[in-house]
Amino acid sequence: MKYIRITNTDLMSSNIIMGCMRIHSLPLAEIDALIKTAIDQGINFFDHADIYGNGICETLFSKAIGMNSTIREKMILQSKCSIREGFYDASKEHILESVNSILERLKTDYLDVLLLHRPDALIEPEEVAEAFEILYTSGKVKYFGVSNYNPLQIELLKKQVRYPFVINQIQYSVVHTLLIDESMAVNMLTDQAIDRTGYLMDYCRLNDITIQAWSPFQKGFFEGPFFLDSKYAELNKVLTDYGKVYDLDITGSAVAWITRHPANIQVILGTTQPQRLVKACKGSNVPMSRQEWYAVYKAAGNMIP
Repeated sequence: MKYIRITNTDLMSSNIIMGCMRIHSLPLAEIDALIKTAIDQGINFFDHADIYGNGICETLFSKAIGMNSTIREKMILQSKCSIREGFYDASKEHILESVNSILERLKTDYLDVLLLHRPDALIEPEEVAEAFEILYTSGKVKYFGVSNYNPLQIELLKKQVRYPFVINQIQYSVVHTLLIDESMAVNMLTDQAIDRTGYLMDYCRLNDITIQAWSPFQKGFFEGPFFLDSKYAELNKVLTDYGKVYDLDITGSAVAWITRHPANIQVILGTTQPQRLVKACKGSNVPMSRQEWYAVYKAAGNMIP
């Protein structure tokens, strides 16, 4: 397992994260087994959100492992808030209420990282700043970040928030490459050249914001994994051939492609199957040459000008 220091923090984290969005469907014994498998693989970072199972995932997580101070200090816990049923809410009141509830469910006194889950069109940076100030000074949150925010939305918050944004969690996979497509086709009259993210990858690197890739095997928005789609036959072949060299299955190869990027991207694995988690983790620190990386990118249907 490869470990990275998240810039502007004291967090030394695995570059693979266990995502806890789907664990509400599992019995406690299986959740415990999944968490222990993750830890055995070297994962020390666990990602939550208050909307995952409407809070049930956080409750089951802490219950399954018997959360206590000894266990807690070995983990980096992250959660997210600002999504409510039918609307977004990044108000001061909601942020504070959400964090208090998250802490209660996780049976912990603090979060290592709190993310604003999605951009609230009605966001008031002054309110966010007030909420973050209370959470930080009370010791309830150590570090802050966002999820699915573009550069200007982060800059708007930075105008008022005095704490650095250390994380941006966003969809990224070998078949969802908007973060790099626009920079690969600069000044070209093609769809690939359309600026859809505000050059978010470059912005995060310039501003020391660690990117966390969610849905690392998904095509589109929850449209299923690419390795089950005949449309990506060439990509599956290239990843399979690469895996044969390094003893990886196709998920491990897909993880290796993401972690090869010099931005030190963290990969969020949302599987509930321990054996799948183990296979994917094997791609955490496997070398991939530039030639191999670009071959995978091209096999996914992207253009290399």
